[in-house]
Amino acid sequence: MTGTNPRTSALQLIETVVDLGSWRRWDEPVDITTDDPDYRADLERARERTGLDESVITGEGRIEGRRVAIVACEFRFLAGSIGVASGERLVRAVERATAERLPLLAAPASGGTRMQEGTVAFLQMVKVAAAITDHKAVGLPYLVHLRHPTTGGVLASWGSLGHVTAAEPGALIGFLGPRVHEALYGEEFPPGVQVAENLMAHGLVDAVLPPERLSEVAARVLRVLCGDAAAVANGAASAAAGPDGPAAAEAGLEAQVVPAAVGAAGESPAGPAVSRERETAAGHPVAEGDAPAPTGRGELPTGPGRGAGAGDRGGAGRAAVVADGGARVASAAVGGGGAEAGPGRGGPSALGGPTAEESIRRSRQGERPGVRDLLRAAAEDVSPLSGTGAGEHDPGLLLALARVGGTPCVVLGHDRAARRGDAAPDGPGGGQPLGPAGLRTARRGMRIAAELGLPLLTVVDTAGAALSREAEEGGLAGEIARCLADMVTLPAPTLCLLLGQGAGGAALALLPADRVLAARHAWLSPLPPEGASAILYRTTERAYEIADRQGVRSADLLAHGIVDRIVEEEPEDAGAQGAAYDSFLARLGDTLGAELAALRAQDQGERLAARRARHRRIGLPR
Repeated sequence: MTGTNPRTSALQLIETVVDLGSWRRWDEPVDITTDDPDYRADLERARERTGLDESVITGEGRIEGRRVAIVACEFRFLAGSIGVASGERLVRAVERATAERLPLLAAPASGGTRMQEGTVAFLQMVKVAAAITDHKAVGLPYLVHLRHPTTGGVLASWGSLGHVTAAEPGALIGFLGPRVHEALYGEEFPPGVQVAENLMAHGLVDAVLPPERLSEVAARVLRVLCGDAAAVANGAASAAAGPDGPAAAEAGLEAQVVPAAVGAAGESPAGPAVSRERETAAGHPVAEGDAPAPTGRGELPTGPGRGAGAGDRGGAGRAAVVADGGARVASAAVGGGGAEAGPGRGGPSALGGPTAEESIRRSRQGERPGVRDLLRAAAEDVSPLSGTGAGEHDPGLLLALARVGGTPCVVLGHDRAARRGDAAPDGPGGGQPLGPAGLRTARRGMRIAAELGLPLLTVVDTAGAALSREAEEGGLAGEIARCLADMVTLPAPTLCLLLGQGAGGAALALLPADRVLAARHAWLSPLPPEGASAILYRTTERAYEIADRQGVRSADLLAHGIVDRIVEEEPEDAGAQGAAYDSFLARLGDTLGAELAALRAQDQGERLAARRARHRRIGLPR
């Protein structure tokens, strides 16, 4: 809630914003196909509670006569979290708005990535950011109204890419929720930082607006951004004769809710909603951002119809299970993988390779090589560059020019050498967390690669982004979003290496490349596993269990089409680790050189099309 006012639902917000009778839904039904009775019950309760079939609704309406596309989250549906089905719905809506040349208004209220879907859900943020970037690239306005709460991957992608951004009064807006910060760092997050008014004071949002003023302000802004009064008349004339006919234009909001059983088999464009609700001990659904109310504002409201059955199964103490549908989506993305392989079904043995726990422990060992060791072993003519070139420097990111395997390139890498202390195999890894300045340094490297036509090599090895007052007020989430947008559109050849830890948005920001390689013990997850455990169980002690279900291992990433190739590491042998790592780095250097040379030789248009296609289809049947 905001202040003492009850939460505004997504449909109520839309009804407030658009001209009377002009709203028309674009959403195609999403079926419940899982055989798991608990998962089915969770989704059916969410549908009954909200009248919606997923956490996102999309469509179009008119604002003072102008056709406008709208996407909005319903927080009461699994904390507004984004999984494969809701991510696909978002992308299709943005693509349609772009094709029909409509301005786009987004109204997120979300805890971020749907944790129960794990890494595949996390990657939906890449394709949403890519679609938004395409929309803006053809000169179409994108407006954002951040509602309470907006956190995690939603804020760090489509929530931070607006031409103009407003926020709801008193809304909690931040990269990561306070409870996760406390679980990871043993101290409370400073109060009053992740609040709309504070973010406006630091230039991160343009206005703080209650819902009832959004229509007026959006209309005024669009009159300038669209720059064409004729567009208003065109919108008014065409809305009634839209693709669904005149009757659809007259459909009211009340007609847009869906019953618990939606659609027929085969109708869903995104496949099943492959996640399930999890309740915290307080009875609230949780997602990546862990979005509790700020200090002094009380608990988040649960909304009408929540009480009976919402927390009756002891959700905080029960393992979250990924639905069978998620396993089928995972296997469909593989060229010849086992039909039942994937996170949440079959476990590590189904895909082979080490367990999630083994890889996470190995990745956190203090002696494990990082990007500096890689450059020493596999690069020539290395010239480090310092910071953003505009007065900022972050020791958590290395930027250099180098020849890797004989191929000249720009190198960006999370820097394990900038350590605060030894890594802890039983806790979050050490190293310098990546802050906004590091991400701006990364974008400097991307610009150099684009301007000179040099390949870009990114090396992911991070325990996570900086979680501090300075990082939040410095625009951490927005910089992650802009890195994603830059990476997916960069004209230069791009190659990503997952070398070790790959925790959260700091890792995702450097991931969307033409090709992605992974060391055998590298991993990628929406949060440090301890953070995910804290969200689901209010303890960090179940981190490895959560990581195993989320599909974070290199083998899982390969099965889902996130990674193209795994580079084997030597078996662990404490007595000969130095020599083993030297051999590994030499092989890795040869592999990277060959990959970079092959990318450089490709036709640019074909390469860019292939890059966009690979990220667009993640999580979908192929």
